[in-house]
Amino acid sequence: MSQFNDPHANLPADDVQFRVAFSHVTGIGPARMAALERFFDGLEEAWQADRSQLRDAGLDQRTVEVLETTRATLDPHEAYSKMLEAGVEALTPSSASYPRRLREIPDPPPLLYVRGELLDRDEWSLAIVGTRRPTPYGIQVTRTLTTELAAAGLTVVSGLARGVDGIAHETALDHNGRTIAVVASGLDRVYPPEHKGLAARILDSGGAMLSEYPLGKRPDARYFPRRNRIIAGVTLGTLVTEASEKSGTWHTVTSALDQGREVFSVPGPITSDQSSGANNIIKRGLGKLVTCAQDVLEELNLGPIERQAELVEQLPEDPMEALLLEHLGSEPIHVDEVSRLIQHSVHETAAAMATLELKGLIHQVGPMTYARR
Repeated sequence: MSQFNDPHANLPADDVQFRVAFSHVTGIGPARMAALERFFDGLEEAWQADRSQLRDAGLDQRTVEVLETTRATLDPHEAYSKMLEAGVEALTPSSASYPRRLREIPDPPPLLYVRGELLDRDEWSLAIVGTRRPTPYGIQVTRTLTTELAAAGLTVVSGLARGVDGIAHETALDHNGRTIAVVASGLDRVYPPEHKGLAARILDSGGAMLSEYPLGKRPDARYFPRRNRIIAGVTLGTLVTEASEKSGTWHTVTSALDQGREVFSVPGPITSDQSSGANNIIKRGLGKLVTCAQDVLEELNLGPIERQAELVEQLPEDPMEALLLEHLGSEPIHVDEVSRLIQHSVHETAAAMATLELKGLIHQVGPMTYARR
């Protein structure tokens, strides 16, 4: 089922247009967007505000100057129209289509650009990341694990970069798996350039490309760590197949840990610098050691994803289960606390949570303690 049935159900079109406009302003990210929303009655008012009001809203002098320069040459309606003409959607955290897991992270993108299609089955996804210069060992490991995980039905998420990222995307596609690319530029600028064909394959296969940057935005070194938090944020966990100690992969790993997501790592030769980072993830107890796809599936308590998706759709909706899902997030919570929040008995709550666990919607992380997948 596509998630694009009603992408802006909770927001007027004008609000989305001005969000698109603000995304063109360098220096305005999640925190400053939130500050503007708190201070002004609407984003159109914020867009038209004078320098004094913008300073009162919390913007520093430099950001105010950038905003003034941007709005002198950018028309919000025109920017929004060009985006739609390019086949790109703009989702806000209040959009029904916005990825649920991403909405739960500490700093979700105030606007998520999407080209392609997001599906309900993307709830079950895994990030596969690693070095841009993989050894033959790293290439083999990435291909083997991606093949197995794609066959299990997991959506493979990565960053379209050279090396492990590209191998993960290509392998998923080669085996009729589903894959999503998260990029650090506008969706009209594929980086690296040699992956234009790979990006086209992802979209032609029914996959998707995601970015928090507007059309026309060129890739920048500052954007990649921000991009990596999205890779971690939309997935159940992050798998590192090969990475050195100084690899940018660490940004994705630390984001996953900060977000309370699982981290997995493949051990490599102790003599290989390209495996030093992956080995240290395991050595420091930051991630689970992985030698086969089953290690990942068992840790996440997952069986075949297609079957789990069928169960979720086939079983009748239950008001109690829906209520529980409203109160459960990625942070673990004890049954006693949940029962207090929803004002039901512990017995009723525990029974409903057991059913949700069977459906693969939540998982037990401790005695009578659960979190959403």
